[in-house]
Amino acid sequence: MNKIFAVLALLVAGIGLSACNTVEGAGQDIQRGGAAIEDTANDAK
Repeated sequence: MNKIFAVLALLVAGIGLSACNTVEGAGQDIQRGGAAIEDTANDAK
């Protein structure tokens, strides 16, 4: 199960990083991902 999760995480990261062409774009993508995780965590409370 952990191997499947790791492979999926790498695929998502690879697709996400290939979609943005600049370091600034990557930072924005990471920030949006973090905000989505934070929102989900807050909703689960």
